[in-house]
Amino acid sequence: MDLRSIWRRWRWAGHAQATDPAAADAGVRVNTLTPNHDGVARSLQELLDDPGIPPAVRQELAADFARVAAMLDKLHRDELHVAVFGRVSAGKSALGNALLGRQAFEVGVLHGTTTEAEPARLDEAASGGLVLIDTPGINELGGEAREALAVDVAQVSDLVVYVADGDLTRDELDALRALAATQRPIVLALNKADRYAQTEREELLAHLRSRTAGLVRPEDVIAVCALPAPLRVMTASGLETTMPQAPDVDSLRTRLLDIARRDGKALNAINAGLFAGRLADQVGQRIAASRRELASRVIRQYCLAKGVAVALNPIPVADLLAAAGLDAAMVVQLSRVYGLPLTRAESGRLVATVSAQLIALMGAIWSMQLAASALKGLSGGLSVVVTGAAQGALAWYATVLIGRAAERYLVAGKSWGENGPKRAVAEVVAALDRDSILREAREEILRRLRRDPALP
Repeated sequence: MDLRSIWRRWRWAGHAQATDPAAADAGVRVNTLTPNHDGVARSLQELLDDPGIPPAVRQELAADFARVAAMLDKLHRDELHVAVFGRVSAGKSALGNALLGRQAFEVGVLHGTTTEAEPARLDEAASGGLVLIDTPGINELGGEAREALAVDVAQVSDLVVYVADGDLTRDELDALRALAATQRPIVLALNKADRYAQTEREELLAHLRSRTAGLVRPEDVIAVCALPAPLRVMTASGLETTMPQAPDVDSLRTRLLDIARRDGKALNAINAGLFAGRLADQVGQRIAASRRELASRVIRQYCLAKGVAVALNPIPVADLLAAAGLDAAMVVQLSRVYGLPLTRAESGRLVATVSAQLIALMGAIWSMQLAASALKGLSGGLSVVVTGAAQGALAWYATVLIGRAAERYLVAGKSWGENGPKRAVAEVVAALDRDSILREAREEILRRLRRDPALP
């Protein structure tokens, strides 16, 4: 089972007790998460150590590789990272402090007090534990960078506590959906619950559970009060005064610690695996892009060499034979670009296969090339500029087709696919703009020819 499937099991199945009645009676809980923690750790290490990743790609994705290294370290420490996320002034920092039982995060009356992600270990967490990450508030005017940081932190955390202080606005609901799409379990904390009477609070919780159905499990919508208003009391002398009240976050703390104890290691592994999977996809895309770029340079170099060689060769048809040799050499070099080396014999067979399909598709073009070669021979080489550029352009175009077809064959792991070479080569021909390629080729070859003072 892949990691995404495991995550869905956690999100939708809930943490049910064992179906065995005897186990249920004994209070035994069954952890429904079964990712291979050690296997994920090995995969992360292999990704970090992969010698096949080009240095340029590794440098381009340096921040992501550093994050994978941090996740691997977190796996070894058995930590569950929890992002405290929500709208500006919903009380995220105050809630984090209440959960920790100390002033770990700055709390202010102005919007945007939190400007960077600030982690702090939850003191009550056992065995290496739970780490809270306070994030900047979303929807702050002019705070686009802070919002981006908050989303980034939430995406690499194992669990999100989404803090609201009332019904969700459209922006808050959109942000919640975006977070759910990152495949993170979410606990919705209704903060400042002391502002509501008991009946109002229960109605609001029910409403929130309805609005977040499919995003947050009903049992994970929890009322809290991180910084309750002081209680007004009358003294014995009849004077009114205020008494501070303790935060009411026990239900949320219990829920988070319960998740950490039962599923912390699994969620940690799932998140690390998902992130590493995304990074591996990015690495693959970067490598593929760099290979395509290098392959394009190789093909162009051979196009130029072949086009000029064909244009300059005064011997009839011999230029076509020389061109075939260049095509084979080009395919050998392309095979090295894609890490699937071909021998010269294998390359020759591949060129022959592609050429046969091209002749079947474009016989008229090859007839023109033969005619141009014969004309050049009859003229004793005197009409090189007239006929050579035209023939060289055709040779250039043929090299582009052969190079792109060979590239397709190599990208598919030395395979033409289910439909065979005929369909593959036809698709390559259809994808290229022949007229523009021929025009570019003629212009470039003429420039090269005219530089030679020996030519008429």
